[in-house]
Amino acid sequence: MTNDLSETIEILDRLIGFETISSQSNAECIAWIQEYLENLGAKCVLSSAVEGKANLFATLGPDVDGGIILSGHTDVVPVAGQKWSHDPFVMRQSAGRLYGRGTCDMKGFIAASLVCAKHYATLDLQIPVHFAFTYDEEVGCLGARVLIDELVKSGLKPSVCIVGEPTSMRIIKGHKGCCEYTTQFTGVEGHSSQPDLCVNALEYATRFVSKLMEVRANLPAMAPKNSPFDPPHSTSSICEFQSGVAHNVVPNTATVGWEMRVVQKSDHTYLRGEMQRFVDDVLRPEMQAKSPAADIAETFASEVDGLEPEPDSAAVKIVQELTGGNSTDVVAFGTEAGLFQQNGISTVICGPGSIEQAHKPDEYVDLSQLDTCLAMLKRLGDKLV
Repeated sequence: MTNDLSETIEILDRLIGFETISSQSNAECIAWIQEYLENLGAKCVLSSAVEGKANLFATLGPDVDGGIILSGHTDVVPVAGQKWSHDPFVMRQSAGRLYGRGTCDMKGFIAASLVCAKHYATLDLQIPVHFAFTYDEEVGCLGARVLIDELVKSGLKPSVCIVGEPTSMRIIKGHKGCCEYTTQFTGVEGHSSQPDLCVNALEYATRFVSKLMEVRANLPAMAPKNSPFDPPHSTSSICEFQSGVAHNVVPNTATVGWEMRVVQKSDHTYLRGEMQRFVDDVLRPEMQAKSPAADIAETFASEVDGLEPEPDSAAVKIVQELTGGNSTDVVAFGTEAGLFQQNGISTVICGPGSIEQAHKPDEYVDLSQLDTCLAMLKRLGDKLV
């Protein structure tokens, strides 16, 4: 076992010990990482929009535009209700694997990045390397939005971002966006024998769903040519429908939960626009003509930009050179990558561990995956001098 791998294991053990479930604070974890990087001479900037949580953006090297971001989220998904064979926040090593919540998704990449930061700090860097560690990726990429907003305000313009989500060290050039919505219908309840005196929230919600199904039927024809995704087009699904208390009571509330998996932003704009017009021009006026108190409200759980495959991607090219791999792929799961891309930063996803182990009890990362990641990140130093 190399010294770098041994040190990565030590750091990962420390990181796993921070119980950074999305519903809890990540401040202690970020403070530990900040101290580690500042001891190497890194310039560190914190950002947050939530008390008890923080992002860290750290830089080694000259204060110039360009450079490469190594990006990862510090939050992890809950362990409640899962059957672990050991304490999920005490890392355990067995048979070439490291077990613990976050080993795979995605503190393994963060640990490898921190080990390689020691290497970068010894070099005469001509190009900066940045570290972007965020909160609340697992609940809508909330921290990354704040970090990127602050980055834009600073005027700094990195060129490339490598997001170290678990891809088994495959080079991932794209993923669909994910947008999740809840549409709430408020009507007027009453006895089912007097429907004319009521505003049936369930019926209006049903019309909304029917319209959504009608509009989404146009999405396959809008798929970009040679789309690498499966299916190749954007999709929309109705996933929740709640209404009614009894068969003889006209319901005054109805809730529709629905989502989109977006290949291109124009599809999102199209579907959202069509549905908003239907609500504003048809459903709401009809409901409020019967009762001014009736209404339709919408909230969103998350709107996460997709990572659109870039022709001649600078990020893909760099990671291909670092790994020696030529093939690229796309994935179904979402990441923070699209947020960086939308702000003009060429972005790719490549990190240790398999998504098949993420979010599960007895989550693990193979030591061989960490070793491969370390090799990639160590080679990155050669491109920074």
